[in-house]
Amino acid sequence: MNSSGARLSAVLVALLLAGCSVNRQLARQADAIVADTRPDAIECTRADHCALATPLAALADEAAGAREPRHAVSMLEQGEESLLLRVHLIRAARTSIDIQTFIWVNDDAGRLLLDELLAAARRGVRVRVIADQLFSLEDAELLSQLARIHRNFEVRIYNPTFNKAVTRPIEFAASILCCFRRFNQRMHNKLFLVDGLFGIAGGRNHENRYFDWDHEFDYRDRDALVTGPRAGAAMQRSFEQFWNYRRAVPLTRLNDVNGRIVADAAADASLALPAPMLSMDPARVERLRTLAGDAEEIRRRFVDTALRVGDVEYFSDEPQKQDDESDRNRQLGERIAGMIGGARERIVLQTPYLVISKRAQRVFRALNERTPRPQVLVSTNSLAATDAFYVYALSHKYKKRYLKLGFHIHEFKPFPGDAAELVADYAALGGDDGRPDAYQRYGRAPLSTRGVRLGMHAKSIVIDGMTTLIGSHNFDPRSDNYNTESGFIIHDRALAALVTAAIERDAEPQNAWTIAKRPRTNLIHRINNAIADFSTALPLFDFWPFRYSTSYELKPGCRPLPPNDPGFHDCYTAVGDFPEVDLPLKAIYTRIATAFGAPAVGIL
Repeated sequence: MNSSGARLSAVLVALLLAGCSVNRQLARQADAIVADTRPDAIECTRADHCALATPLAALADEAAGAREPRHAVSMLEQGEESLLLRVHLIRAARTSIDIQTFIWVNDDAGRLLLDELLAAARRGVRVRVIADQLFSLEDAELLSQLARIHRNFEVRIYNPTFNKAVTRPIEFAASILCCFRRFNQRMHNKLFLVDGLFGIAGGRNHENRYFDWDHEFDYRDRDALVTGPRAGAAMQRSFEQFWNYRRAVPLTRLNDVNGRIVADAAADASLALPAPMLSMDPARVERLRTLAGDAEEIRRRFVDTALRVGDVEYFSDEPQKQDDESDRNRQLGERIAGMIGGARERIVLQTPYLVISKRAQRVFRALNERTPRPQVLVSTNSLAATDAFYVYALSHKYKKRYLKLGFHIHEFKPFPGDAAELVADYAALGGDDGRPDAYQRYGRAPLSTRGVRLGMHAKSIVIDGMTTLIGSHNFDPRSDNYNTESGFIIHDRALAALVTAAIERDAEPQNAWTIAKRPRTNLIHRINNAIADFSTALPLFDFWPFRYSTSYELKPGCRPLPPNDPGFHDCYTAVGDFPEVDLPLKAIYTRIATAFGAPAVGIL
């Protein structure tokens, strides 16, 4: 080993030795400081803790009074509406607010929610937040303030690297070397539960781009509000499991946070929270604050549109998913596979990452061999729309496999034709004025068109127009084997029709490109396909650039056709493997990841 390598190894070893355990002295000091200085005054003495009167209470009363299991479901297709509902529910909370999230950023949306949660805590509501460490609240100063802000407000960080809230690059590398299995397992659950009765679950994290509030890149996402005691009890049980699990670490047990608590106490620092990391539009924040208190607006948006359904199943992995080898670690993946395998007519699947696990491949292969075989419509990201080009590269590698499984694949455009309806105030975000956007922040492909880019983030399945799954599960190897996931399974035709219509709209020609095989016009095309098949089968070195399939755009005057229709190529024009991507280097990166990324399928 050369001297530079030896020095790096020495640094990593020192880091591991110094950082693997909690600094117990600092933790004890921090605990004492928190106990002595954390405010405990309650601003409201009423039994309901001065909760805002909410029209949603009618849905709860209706569900509670039913003889058979009954729930109300409000679909949340637009991001700003989902944020509005969260703020309203926080104000309407009477006893408790419990939140799980994979990402929480201190931007406008993230800070708005923090401020509202703190107000609820001060009026007497118990607030608990579990956030995965990798991408949440990456600020030791902010977390040290939250640890002392109020007795009713508590945050735990899930699976922290080296018992720290913020992971620096060298610590990231060291964690991969020393303890990759643990580091690789993340809490991907998304749950927003109020009074154990109103629960939101789906794909959204807590950041501007999940709520249509980013001026550069917003997500097309989906979650749902479920109201009812039975599903509420299941959500509460799952949250308690995670809250009490050993990987959910109190803030005073994080070495960079407890050190800051002790230092701030010595300096007699105030309890004021640091400013948001990104503050883009204060007027928009105030507008939503006002709207959240408008009972008629809440009734119109979320009560009048709610569907009444029977039972709702809340699914969640157990927090010990990767800590033992028991069969329960595979139960959720097997449940989803079983649901798909039972399809008779049609599967409508939406996922941001089309990387199908081996178990799912077996299930779809069996479906494809049936007569008649169920139709499979897939809505997913294009390279131009995704913020994870390395995952897209693996999808690109196996597109022929997916087409052979009978998938009708539609890749979401970064500037869909229906953006104004899919995203609240798209024009106000700059989507119609051609403003430049700084793609570097999200690692996205530079595009040939300017404006606010949209990316697909929704995760849903509808089976035979009856059963709907909405949650955080991406239907990929990582969701099956590594992350913990959560969401709803609902058996109801009206709700299935709503979700199907939303996904079908995302797949329409103005919003997505259709993936189809290239026509085999001569011997050269057949030879190319044979070489491509051989290259794809290799675990490495899949360098062949001419693939079996490509992206197609509908010609003017034609009606949409499925890729297997004999007239497809008469009505569609090939637009290349990576339409809208303007920089050849990005295509090269993607092809390199396609060539070398196969061993990482289960990780990415």
